[in-house]
Amino acid sequence: MGLAALQALLLEQASALAGSSASPLAPPSYLGLISTARRTQEIAGQVLELCVQQARDAGHTWQEIGDLLGVTRQAAFQRFGKPIDPRTGKPMDKTVQMTDAAERAAEIVAEVLEGRMDEARKSFNAQVLAAFTDEVRGSGLATVAGMVGAFQGFGDTEPFVRRIGDHTVVDVPLRYEAGEMKARVAFDADEKVAGLFILPPEAP
Repeated sequence: MGLAALQALLLEQASALAGSSASPLAPPSYLGLISTARRTQEIAGQVLELCVQQARDAGHTWQEIGDLLGVTRQAAFQRFGKPIDPRTGKPMDKTVQMTDAAERAAEIVAEVLEGRMDEARKSFNAQVLAAFTDEVRGSGLATVAGMVGAFQGFGDTEPFVRRIGDHTVVDVPLRYEAGEMKARVAFDADEKVAGLFILPPEAP
């Protein structure tokens, strides 16, 4: 669908949303209101994606686009870019196939942070299983504690899931006593953990 058609559809949805929620005399179906709001958000996302593509076609950089969106140029590229696979010369498939990636990542992060490593290791691929020893875990967690103190829980925002190359990557927000961090879990094509890191929230 073209930009003009999407903009018209967005205006229609936004008007419906405003009309449903404006009058206290006729309360809307609140579940219907949520559905309308979600559809409006989906269409707005499509409009934004087309606008970003037009900006790129006009010669604007990922840095300029990222600055407007309040993210790094790498984050903007990961969300909107159309990378070419150097192995095939074709656009890379960015579709996330793992429908439970966010839930699995959060559970694995909880297992690692809480020391339930027997459970966590069931999800590791062979390389991570060999490398992620108890000593490596302890050293990594000590480094994080030295930066931001004790772990207090998961952050308030939802995990961010995307596909990068052959991996499904999930960023899980974490809350510590002196700051915010995020855990990054990368799943390989077999849906096994191929990488697990704790990073500052601004890390691309």
